Amino acid sequence: MNILVTNDDGITAPGLLALAQSMMKYGDVTVLAPDRNWSASGHVKTIDRPVRVKEVHLAKNLKAFASDGAPSDCVALALCGFLKEKIDIVVSGINPYANLGHDVTYSGTVTAAMEAAIWGIPSIAVSLDSPNHHPGPIDYSTSAEIAGSVLEAFTRYKLPTNTLLNVNVPFLPLAEIKGLRSTRLGLRVYHDKVDARVDPRGQSYYWIIGDSPTGVSELGTDVGALSDGYVSITPLQLDLTDYHLLSEINGWEWKKPK
Repeated sequence: MNILVTNDDGITAPGLLALAQSMMKYGDVTVLAPDRNWSASGHVKTIDRPVRVKEVHLAKNLKAFASDGAPSDCVALALCGFLKEKIDIVVSGINPYANLGHDVTYSGTVTAAMEAAIWGIPSIAVSLDSPNHHPGPIDYSTSAEIAGSVLEAFTRYKLPTNTLLNVNVPFLPLAEIKGLRSTRLGLRVYHDKVDARVDPRGQSYYWIIGDSPTGVSELGTDVGALSDGYVSITPLQLDLTDYHLLSEINGWEWKKPK
């Protein structure tokens, strides 16, 4: 099995290396990741300039490349010809913070997996719910082991085309993880605000700031599973159509503009 590993935190991120080394137990791994941090970048496609790639050394027996494109660019490059071998699955992460609820639209980790789904390739996004401002290095060993367990399930079960799994792991030792739960997206609550400033030349500029997002812990959601000590596994599809509203809109009367 040929496995592509990517992320949105950059080629030197420790979570990426932990994930890649874990995946090496299950197949031939190639890393193609951004050369810098693209956190909260969303789904990006670079079309206004060339995208450059260089080979880098991460670990023994691990083939790795860094690109100056976005996470989704890295996946697209790998799948449309940069890599000669056919990729069987894409695994993105390990993000140091959880990607829950509406986070999936912002997250470069998740949207890299979405890019794979667009190409019809199975994909997994893996995030760790580590606390903000955690002192010292983050231990990714638990989330790397969980990623392996999810990958093993891929060898036994098949996902529908254009879907992916969004995996969030509690910040706990492996022995304290209560289990894995299939979940739906929960409600993420954001606390953003704008800090308006003026530069030395009198020009206005703005910082989007605020406390870290919180979540509503409901049973059956990704937020609820994490708060209860379970790994959250949320299947996501690319079809964003609201089918319930579609049937209602079909009954609307539309006036043609004059």
